[in-house]
Amino acid sequence: MTETTLYTIIGLYAFSWLFQLFYHLYFMLKPALFVPEQKDIQKPVSVIICAKNEAENLKTFLPSVCQQKHQQFEVIVVNDCSTDDTEMVLAQLKTEFNNLYYTSIPLSKQHYQGKKLALTIGIKAANYEHLIFTDADCRPASKDWLTEISNQFNDEKQIVVGHGRYEKKKGFFNLFLRYETFFNTVQYMGFALRKKPFMAVGRNMAYTKSLFEKSDVFKHYLNIASGDDDLFMRRCATKQNTTIHTCYNSQTISVAPKNFNEWITRKSRHLTTAPLYKFGIKTWLITEAMTRQIFWILTLCSLFFPTFVPIAAGLFISRLLVLHIVLAKAANKMGENKLYWATILFDFITPVVIACVWFNNFISAKKKKWK
Repeated sequence: MTETTLYTIIGLYAFSWLFQLFYHLYFMLKPALFVPEQKDIQKPVSVIICAKNEAENLKTFLPSVCQQKHQQFEVIVVNDCSTDDTEMVLAQLKTEFNNLYYTSIPLSKQHYQGKKLALTIGIKAANYEHLIFTDADCRPASKDWLTEISNQFNDEKQIVVGHGRYEKKKGFFNLFLRYETFFNTVQYMGFALRKKPFMAVGRNMAYTKSLFEKSDVFKHYLNIASGDDDLFMRRCATKQNTTIHTCYNSQTISVAPKNFNEWITRKSRHLTTAPLYKFGIKTWLITEAMTRQIFWILTLCSLFFPTFVPIAAGLFISRLLVLHIVLAKAANKMGENKLYWATILFDFITPVVIACVWFNNFISAKKKKWK
């Protein structure tokens, strides 16, 4: 190994370490320090849920949405071309909850319009300015969910990004699933607080009706089948109009994917919108993933050079310690208990898995073009 090559590797190792520390302290620590607004006045809100073949989930979870303690709210469910008993379930629940309203989109044999049409119909039907979105397979973490989320709206903040966690179950896969979701949430919330909002999840987000109508967002992305939450953020989120909420009472809990293949399918759909992120956002995210992998690889390689082992050990421990402290603070704030300890297991493999999913999307898109 030449002296130039050695210095290049050392420089790359030092840069990766410094970038990781900066990234964690600048972006990831921010949500842990966030203090939500507390107000006595409750805004009337419309909850919007799009449901396609969700009869069982609606029967299980919709009552917990309709029974929120919020003073004035309505729940609008759009039955999106379902072929199961969704409409029957909604009709039954309507007799139990006066604040529940629903409409149905008939199944078209020619084409399926996607979730954008269902969302647009639900928003147009809403009677209130402040809209809160979730999915049919979600339940609020508390009866104060609507109050907590809606309290973050003010004259400036028109978008509220919440945490949509997955239910806790036994098993290694469920641990990976919850950790990946938690890490992602801390990351995009940190970006939002640093005036760089780029992402939210439809399981738990909120925005104003006037912002949606002014942007006419979905007409710009009719050729994209999924990722409606990220597309909205891409078009409408600004440095000034976006905020977050982290506390447990503001969260939703979703049914977890049953297996790895189901999660891969969901992740693939979500990553279809990643190429549309702003250039600066993509640069930050790609650099973080690459420097994380470079740091791990060079740390492992240093084991073969005894001279560098003490230095590498110091850098590795300091980086892991900073990450653990940051995620521990965020986990305590968000009620995720000791989930941050899973960093030891998944810090290296998560970017690899995501990169594989993205590459598979890229190859699939190429094949479709060739056909």
